[in-house]
Amino acid sequence: MRFSSPFTAVAAFLAVGVQANPIASPEANITARTTYFSGDATYYYPDGNYGACFSSGSARNQFEIVADNGNNIDVTIGDLCPGCATEQIDLSSGAFAALAPLSVGVIPVVWNFK
Repeated sequence: MRFSSPFTAVAAFLAVGVQANPIASPEANITARTTYFSGDATYYYPDGNYGACFSSGSARNQFEIVADNGNNIDVTIGDLCPGCATEQIDLSSGAFAALAPLSVGVIPVVWNFK
């Protein structure tokens, strides 16, 4: 290929360089640093005798939970579930209902600390 001027040659070289080296946006870098956890969510009735939650008094963490169907909620975890596996979240029935119908019982979710 023959260029008609040195300017055209430099412009063509720069255009190829820009396409080959995209700059990641700040949002992409923030997302890449976020650690996500995955597992299953179940539910309990906070005013009843069902569920494995008990008050620990010390666990107060903000989480964002996203269900497999795309629904998401922000919750504050105030209890621990001593009988639950590390990849299981035991939500209140209200929080679970915001993600899926209670009749489903167990749903796959991903979550992260806020």
